[in-house]
Amino acid sequence: MENKTMEGFRLSPQQKRLWLLQQDGLAYKAQCAVLLEGNLKSEALKEALQKVVDRHEILRTSFQRLPGMKIPFQVIAGSSTPSWDSADLSDRELQKQESKIEELLQEERRRPFDFEREPPLRLSLLTLSARKHVLLLSLPSLCADAWTLKTLVEEISRFYAAYMQGEELLDGPLQYADFSEWQNELLEAEDENAERGRTYWQKQDFSSFPALTLPFECKPSAGATFEPDSLDLRIDPDVVTKIEAIARKTKTSIAVLLLTCWQTLLWRLTGQSDFVVGTLCDGRKYEELHTALGLLAKWLPLHRHFDGDFKFSEILQQVNEATRESYEWQEYFTSKQSAESFGNAPDFPVGFEFEERASRQQAADMWFSVNKQFSYINRFKIKLTCARVDDSLTAEFHYDSSLFQRETIKRIAGHFETLLKSAVRDKESRASELEILSEIERHQLLVEFNRTAADYPREKCIHELFEEQVKRAPHSVAVVFEKEQLTYSELNTKANQLAHILRRRGVAPNVQVGLCVERSVEMLVGLMGILKAGGAYVPLNPEHPKARLSQQLTDIQSPVLITQEKLLSQLPGFEGDMICLDRDQALLANEQKTNPEQITAQHHLVYVIYTSGSTGVPKGVAISHGSLVNYTQFICQKLQLKDTPTNGGLHFATVSTIGADLGNTCIFPSLVSGGCLHIIDYAVAMDGGAFADYVAKHPIDVLKIVPSHLSALLASPKSRNILPQKYLILGGEALAWELIKLVSEMSGDCQVINHYGPTETTVGSLTFSLRENDVFTQTSTVPIGRPIANTEVYILDQHFTPVPIGVPGQLYISGVGLAQGYLNQPQQTAERFVPHPFPHDGEARLYKTGDSARYLPDGNVEFLGRTDHQVKIRGFRVELGEIEAVLKQHEAVRETVVLVREDEPGQERLVAYVVFHGKNASTVSELRSFLKEKLPEYMLPAAFVLLDGLPLTPNGKVDRKALPAPEDIRPELEAAHVAPRTEVEQNIAAVWQEALHIEKVGVHDNFFDLGGHSLLIVKVHNKLREAMNKELSIIDMFRYPTVSSLASYLSG
Repeated sequence: MENKTMEGFRLSPQQKRLWLLQQDGLAYKAQCAVLLEGNLKSEALKEALQKVVDRHEILRTSFQRLPGMKIPFQVIAGSSTPSWDSADLSDRELQKQESKIEELLQEERRRPFDFEREPPLRLSLLTLSARKHVLLLSLPSLCADAWTLKTLVEEISRFYAAYMQGEELLDGPLQYADFSEWQNELLEAEDENAERGRTYWQKQDFSSFPALTLPFECKPSAGATFEPDSLDLRIDPDVVTKIEAIARKTKTSIAVLLLTCWQTLLWRLTGQSDFVVGTLCDGRKYEELHTALGLLAKWLPLHRHFDGDFKFSEILQQVNEATRESYEWQEYFTSKQSAESFGNAPDFPVGFEFEERASRQQAADMWFSVNKQFSYINRFKIKLTCARVDDSLTAEFHYDSSLFQRETIKRIAGHFETLLKSAVRDKESRASELEILSEIERHQLLVEFNRTAADYPREKCIHELFEEQVKRAPHSVAVVFEKEQLTYSELNTKANQLAHILRRRGVAPNVQVGLCVERSVEMLVGLMGILKAGGAYVPLNPEHPKARLSQQLTDIQSPVLITQEKLLSQLPGFEGDMICLDRDQALLANEQKTNPEQITAQHHLVYVIYTSGSTGVPKGVAISHGSLVNYTQFICQKLQLKDTPTNGGLHFATVSTIGADLGNTCIFPSLVSGGCLHIIDYAVAMDGGAFADYVAKHPIDVLKIVPSHLSALLASPKSRNILPQKYLILGGEALAWELIKLVSEMSGDCQVINHYGPTETTVGSLTFSLRENDVFTQTSTVPIGRPIANTEVYILDQHFTPVPIGVPGQLYISGVGLAQGYLNQPQQTAERFVPHPFPHDGEARLYKTGDSARYLPDGNVEFLGRTDHQVKIRGFRVELGEIEAVLKQHEAVRETVVLVREDEPGQERLVAYVVFHGKNASTVSELRSFLKEKLPEYMLPAAFVLLDGLPLTPNGKVDRKALPAPEDIRPELEAAHVAPRTEVEQNIAAVWQEALHIEKVGVHDNFFDLGGHSLLIVKVHNKLREAMNKELSIIDMFRYPTVSSLASYLSG
């Protein structure tokens, strides 16, 4: 075989990097549109172009590879004759001419180059009028950068003038092949300077910095190509003058000041304090290179660390010094170092470049000026190019249109313009204080998105609205529980009788009354009786430990406790009066049946609900009548409820405990609108089949439920029968699109409403109604929507400044729904309920939710997670700090951390990490028993991990990310492990092992001690019924919580 040889030159490091990058070869071009004004002589232009091509070898260069070569050589042709395509646009209006020019540039950008055969310079001459033409220049980026375009235009105009004046220009530039060899030799050099340069860049390790993710950046699709587009912003001349003055005064430069603004904006938009911005260095450090054409420019990494809140002027000096250092060692930065830092991602996803573009050049009686210019030598997500032409300054926002919508870039451009004006107005401002919102945007965020004022009954309390409904439809069924039901008149009478007793026993406005009852119609009697007496009801969950109930009763100082006789053994000692609604029926029957005299007002308490507290003590959230009336009125309007005595109104189902306010969405709107409230028994609510059977017999119009609860129920074979006929309201935790898809496949008729709101803002404060096929590709979960009536929402940064649309911040809520505060906890109340920072009523407050959120462009809000250690477990709010505080009360525990883990998709569980004072100081079994006496079931960790010490960060804080996942082994239990003996035991153990992620389960092991919980038991229940092919109720699972006891029951 004949060996082929080739004469040529090695590619420069810049060309090598680009060759490997541009496998599609389309986007990486250098283009410009040159406006030619005057009496154009075609022969003079042709001669000028020929001279320029003859003068610069890079314009006659092709790229050749022999078989097996990955990187080509650059081969210089002895000669090349430039030619151009022509088009006459003189018959078009100006706007259509500009559109055509843009269209031709776009077409050229999509047109590939044949690097082996085609001359690199492409030309098109467009006639706009007799004295106005446009010359389009296009080169592959292997042969040109932005500076090349500038020099090329200057040279064409020079040679055009020389031809017209009969002159000969003899000076010769440095050729690119010489530059290329010099660059390669520099990187191969072993001298001291080269070693220092390499050392400088080796110290710049950026691999640990997460990539910047900008607001509404789309996830790249598989095989997505680079699709650059741009948006231009002309900087106000007055601002340019101020920029120049600051640059002179601070001894920096216009480029450094603009770069500093860009970095500051990126910090404000992302909240990321450590990041890298690629800065384009023109590569023409030495005078000899100024007239050279070709790809000399390279991207250099510039690290920015926002530590503390520096003044803008201080950051400017820091950026100036970093830029100076990187510029000094520019020759020694290589694509290898770039790959080590950025991996397979674009080398510099976010970039900045400053260009001094060719000014208007006179050539004989012609004027040459650059109208449009693009140069892409790197794949990026977004790049800011600041172009200076004479006294004007333009900010060009180049972006990958496969990742960003144009509207997003418009907003970013607006933020940059506002920040730039703010910085030059006062360079001594702190970076966090610089404005990035225009007045229009600020007004939109603070005012337009919060236009929620609406009428509601301002003089009525919630029980008065109920009494009005009693008058309208006394004989309609108000409440149903199992086989028992009460009409509105019957419920009102029983509540009145209880209220009269309570009045005599000291219940008055703002007096809190404990209500500890099971789900029943009596629950509604007790609730309404307390309100009619003038008091505030305090729901106490009989399933909670006695110690927790005792703590709450002590806190509220209740003169009376309302309960049921069957619960007395579960209650702690109580010194006040006690009324048992089942035992004391004869006593109640002797009381007056009429409505008690109204003594409460809207500012009085209506209820106090306890939530988890980070200090280890539950917090009582105190809600007033006015807040509940406003919320109830909104729900009635949202669901378009009307009093319809003929059919009793809509049928509502409440499936949750009144110990949380989740169910209030159904309870109060039903009772004030003539609805029928179905109180669903716990066993039915947790069993998908039983619940479906109930709904089949008693059709439900409105259901409020936690997403994880609904997801568990939908695993039932009868899942299609579970959904309500009209409204499905989901709340209590983030709502996944996958669940919405599942619901829409099962029922196309029921409207889904996502409902968000902390207990401190009265049940719910934002809603989002889903329409058919409603999917937000830019949101990871279903949006939480817009504020309800008379409610305002603010998303603020740590300095209490509104953040732009799309930028994460902390969610604050204001309005009628705000709680009075935390009962008997003034310090915590002051920490969470803060003075209103914007023009408002002098007594207005904001509630600090601790939730991270962002605005979507249409004004809806997206929930992003927590900013602290509060979590939601099966719809219940849990402060991890409370579990930690209780664990630390155990004498054997030295240190502990509790967190939520999702080691399996959709399977969130609490995990406690514990360090004992000494080895074998206690056991997991002892810890679990200790917690059971003090915490409710939903706050018990599913797994415990015993450690010798907690991992720490360099700052000495617990490194939560370094905490290990629990091992899939059977935890230490009191009962010794006994392997399953029968086929039934083996089947049960197999289902448990899969659900609990445990390798082995013993026959005496308790499901809940292994980490099981109420929602997990729903899924296990469905799988066991399938595996065993036997009827099994949820209650049976609770009655027989061990493998052996359940197997005996099923075999009996």
